[in-house]
Amino acid sequence: MIRPFMPADMNAVLNIWLEASIQAHDFVNSDFWHSKLNLMQEVYIPSSETYVYEDAEGIKGFFSLYNNTLAAIFVNPSDQGSGIGQQLLLKAKSLRNKLDLTVYRDNKKSIKFYQQNDFTTIKEQIDKHTGMIEILMTYNPTDDTRLTKN
Repeated sequence: MIRPFMPADMNAVLNIWLEASIQAHDFVNSDFWHSKLNLMQEVYIPSSETYVYEDAEGIKGFFSLYNNTLAAIFVNPSDQGSGIGQQLLLKAKSLRNKLDLTVYRDNKKSIKFYQQNDFTTIKEQIDKHTGMIEILMTYNPTDDTRLTKN
């Protein structure tokens, strides 16, 4: 079940974010992700519209929206590949007419996931926090040119 985030979900969300970030971004030193935990807890999650995927075993994933940006979407690494990310992304798409996101160019698995879910590449840029190249992608189902780019 996907439901709105509640403050009691914070520890589970932070644990998923940290573990999944370290796994998906093995090209960034894990100390970087640990250094961002307080910002996630005190700034990013509270300022975002966040939803969690929860089943009988607990919270398995989440996504955060900030305006029309998919600021975060993470699934517990042990639950990846089970369709949770797909369900979270569908929910996020249902809440906005258009979504933008950034993903590191070296995160090939996530890029493929977004492309399979109708996101298109807009441009590449440098992430000011890590110095890594990231890709700006967009999902805009009302953009007729999107249909001719594939």
